[in-house]
Amino acid sequence: MRLRRSVIALMAVLGLAAVSACNGGSKDKSADDGGLQKVSYLTSFNTFGREAYAYVALEKGYFKDAGFDVKISPGTGTVDVMKLVAGGQADYGIGDFTATAITLGKQKLPVTTVGMIHQKSLAAIMSLEGLGIKGPQDLPGKTIGDQPGSTNTVMFPVYANAVHIDPKSVTFLPSPPPALPNLLAAGKVQGIGQFVVGQPLIEKADPKHRKAVTLPYGDVLPDLYGNAIITRTDLAKDHPDQVKKFTAALLKGLQDTIDDPAGAAETLKKYVPTTDVAVATAELNIMKDYVKPKSFNGPLGDVSVERVQKIIALLEQSKAITPGAIKPEDVVTMSLAPKS
Repeated sequence: MRLRRSVIALMAVLGLAAVSACNGGSKDKSADDGGLQKVSYLTSFNTFGREAYAYVALEKGYFKDAGFDVKISPGTGTVDVMKLVAGGQADYGIGDFTATAITLGKQKLPVTTVGMIHQKSLAAIMSLEGLGIKGPQDLPGKTIGDQPGSTNTVMFPVYANAVHIDPKSVTFLPSPPPALPNLLAAGKVQGIGQFVVGQPLIEKADPKHRKAVTLPYGDVLPDLYGNAIITRTDLAKDHPDQVKKFTAALLKGLQDTIDDPAGAAETLKKYVPTTDVAVATAELNIMKDYVKPKSFNGPLGDVSVERVQKIIALLEQSKAITPGAIKPEDVVTMSLAPKS
């Protein structure tokens, strides 16, 4: 009887050990994911059409082929994405490069960028015909709706300096992003902070069917990059191969997206059922020229040290950051960026 009890006890211990080995052998693995490494990813902002490339990479198996089980969650703007990645709540995220540089110039978060999504900035101020804004010279005295800490808000002083207006002459009204199109359509603000790809959404939200008036930051600040891929500095330092594989998979999704915007929009709708496919497709068609401008000859995701230096100098000149606050290596890990 004692022997039988001992055998049963031993079998129970071995069984528990087996279960433990299957379920807890690694924090990055699970029993039913085929040994894929779990990775969390934040979009730059919500799940608009402009974010479709991550879902394309997921749908087409690019992440899986690279060894990752990726969970995509909607981000809420560059600064928030940076803080969540820095705090370990996400492994990767997307944020505007200039806003990232400005933020790092003011607070030392343990994040870095490892590749570009857009070779030209998407940031802009958007209005509607008849609201008194036709160009940058019309901005003084106007009220602009936007979320505090958004890319457009953080970068506005740099833009204002470039178009020779006093940034303090423009009032920013704190407004939640979902409310911005309706605020603008109702004339409660004369403009809103918006990426250029938001034009189809803004025009659709206006019951009067007015045309959007867009003031792109990139038109007067051509050296600015758009969104960049963000990760933690320790991940970039300790696991460079993982970062390279993840970036390559994401950029494959980006290439397919600009090759087939309509197909990418349909893929996005599969994962985000509320997607308006027509609006998402229109966004992505606009975005193509920002991912690969006509004058751009480098690989997708390319980063130039010289260009980063120009951006930092511009931010210092416009007093967005203190001179000497950051160097290129504080903002981007060049060894992990795609190369031709």
